[in-house]
Amino acid sequence: MKRKKVTEPVRIAVFVSGGGTNLQALIDAQRDGILRTGKIELVLSSSRDAYALTRANDNGIPTVIVARKECADQGAFEDGIRAALAAHNIELIVLAGFMSILSEDFVREWPRRIINVHPSLIPSFCGKGFYGLRVHEAALAKGVKVTGATVHFVNEIPDGGEIILQKSVAIHKNDTPESLQQQVMRQAEWLLLPRAAEQVSLEILSARAVSTNTTVFNGT
Repeated sequence: MKRKKVTEPVRIAVFVSGGGTNLQALIDAQRDGILRTGKIELVLSSSRDAYALTRANDNGIPTVIVARKECADQGAFEDGIRAALAAHNIELIVLAGFMSILSEDFVREWPRRIINVHPSLIPSFCGKGFYGLRVHEAALAKGVKVTGATVHFVNEIPDGGEIILQKSVAIHKNDTPESLQQQVMRQAEWLLLPRAAEQVSLEILSARAVSTNTTVFNGT
């Protein structure tokens, strides 16, 4: 991996599996200057059918498909991911609806360099088995009045990494899992994920500055 200049944007890979609405939020944030310290250099999909790939192509972002079901085992799957990350000199991984499991060994290779958005206020409704509509079904079944979203660092424990940002969303009387999912995405996920990506990108840029004894000025 070539050495990055302090002033170069942090190179981001977004991991996807489906429609890519969170990817679109990141793309929009990059266009609008909300995500400015980092730049999306790769979209990696675990599915050949993910509409997120179309979103990436429409915005001129390179794509790679590493389909878990086409790999002999987890090791081969993650070797494919590693090769793609190395080829694009990636520094930060953003999980945006990525439905494939990453091993503990892989995660340990990227300390504080993988972030994920989860559709609840961690530590509520999180961990193994809590994903997609299941999270919102559990929140409604419990009768909580407030839910939300969390962006966190990824470690060896599902949804167990340090929290970066959270935002609450009110639950209404007639909400369904589907309507609640839409509210959480629009009111929390799509706002938090770009902000968190920018925040972590700034941390990476600062680490570069330390390694070169250079001061980073971010214009604020």
